[in-house]
Amino acid sequence: MTPDPHTPFFSAEAFAALGAPDLVYVRPIKAAEILEDAPDGVSDFDLSPDQTLYAVSRADGARLAVLTDKDSAVAAALAHELAPVSVH
Repeated sequence: MTPDPHTPFFSAEAFAALGAPDLVYVRPIKAAEILEDAPDGVSDFDLSPDQTLYAVSRADGARLAVLTDKDSAVAAALAHELAPVSVH
């Protein structure tokens, strides 16, 4: 039987706990993504939608932090005793 490509093999929780609970990834994102996720009524961001930011995320994709540059994102992860990896 061929697996359905839309059905994950692991739950988000199982994937996050898979051997590296302290592993986080750092990836570039556009500020537009942050602006879209802002709660209703929050509009005092000083961001250009095309601005590149860097998100620190858990293995399951949950965003933990967003910083303005990659070095700061890596430093924040390390300061919280997490093991950052880059995702392009």
